[in-house]
Amino acid sequence: MKLINSARIVSRRLYSAKAAAKPEAAGKTRLHPEELQITKLPNGLVVATIENYSPASKIAVFVKAGSRYETGSNLGVNHVLRLASNLTTKGASAFKITRGLEAAGAGFSVTSTRENLVYSVGCLRDHVDTVMEYLINVTTAPEFRHWEVSDLTSRVKTDKALAYQDPQVGVLENLHAAAYRNGLSNSLFCPDYRIGKVSPDELQQFVQHHFTSARMALVGLGVSHSVLKQVGEQFLNIRSGAGPTTVKSQYRGGEVRDQNGDSLVHAAIVAEGATVGSPEANAFSVLQHVLGAGPYIKRGSNSSSKLSQAVSKATNQPFDVSAFNASYSDSGLFGVYTVSQAATAGDVIKAAVHQVNAVAGGAVTEADITRAKNQLKSQYLLSIENSCGLLSEIGCQALASGSYTSPDAAIQQIDSVTSAEVVNAAKKFASGKKSLAASGNLEYTPFAPDL
Repeated sequence: MKLINSARIVSRRLYSAKAAAKPEAAGKTRLHPEELQITKLPNGLVVATIENYSPASKIAVFVKAGSRYETGSNLGVNHVLRLASNLTTKGASAFKITRGLEAAGAGFSVTSTRENLVYSVGCLRDHVDTVMEYLINVTTAPEFRHWEVSDLTSRVKTDKALAYQDPQVGVLENLHAAAYRNGLSNSLFCPDYRIGKVSPDELQQFVQHHFTSARMALVGLGVSHSVLKQVGEQFLNIRSGAGPTTVKSQYRGGEVRDQNGDSLVHAAIVAEGATVGSPEANAFSVLQHVLGAGPYIKRGSNSSSKLSQAVSKATNQPFDVSAFNASYSDSGLFGVYTVSQAATAGDVIKAAVHQVNAVAGGAVTEADITRAKNQLKSQYLLSIENSCGLLSEIGCQALASGSYTSPDAAIQQIDSVTSAEVVNAAKKFASGKKSLAASGNLEYTPFAPDL
């Protein structure tokens, strides 16, 4: 890793030189963060950085390798791959990776969505060279030894079991399975019948096909753009090509009901929404906050939202109800999510759906729109206030489009949403084919066609 070592030395010298070049009257120094820089290399890799001169750096590799890219023959490979991130590579053993990251005081994590797989590290600036070496190893040179992959079986079971302790996880997984025919219908978790059967060859084949330079973005905060660009050119120029062609997920509408006898019924009712980055997506986001996007205070009740007020009026009881909104590269879902007692589930769901239909009929004021825009802007700005949120926002946008919408531009886009666009978004839900996923004692839970 000579390039990384030399790049680190240059980065330190630049950091020190700039610090010494801006003395202030009080005898202190102030380093002003640089603007975001994005470069698309000839190999297709996107490199994006913000040099904020922080003593802590955060670097991530984003890969278009989410669960939507699995096929019927390798379901669960994304889940296993996520847990296999610290296994032996061609350049380092599992022990060396773990011990090296601990010695550097670095944090390493791997997360996945239906679209992307994200490998990220955080460390002090002085240790960037060390953690970068491990980050490159796990993303470009995994070995997937048979005995190590076999040992992951218990971790896969435990990881899935812990996630499904939250009923909302199961409902949302079932919701995607009901709504789509392919791609986005794939679960984030390994199916039970595949646990222990995902082979090293399947993992290696998935990496070979999807971990190509053109499907990756290298993003850094607190690092020099020139340094990260050098790293990308030298070490992430692994495989050319765009990888497998992405098959557009087809929304179909459907229903999955998990009758398990729980006294609380969790239910999600949606129609097709908007794709991420589209002007329509902003209208759906504003509509979500018009209806109520959930409590803004920890353990709050969100009693002031339109959905909560409508449900309370119809049932004379307060219930947990909020608008649901998810956008993907080729589709989206919008609707309501309710939690209620089994006996009142039908009344709660129908009241929530009726409230969205009322907005589609024009029952929304300019004051409602203004309030929703302010809430949306606050939520967005708070989400990118920390390094993890900002890194995720930059990486997802850079990987999807090779560009980044600045916070100022994003705020302007939100402000430009009109009342008519919000009403049209509600109309799309009202007239669209519904998908429903529910869990609990479903005796009184209506079926999708009845809504």
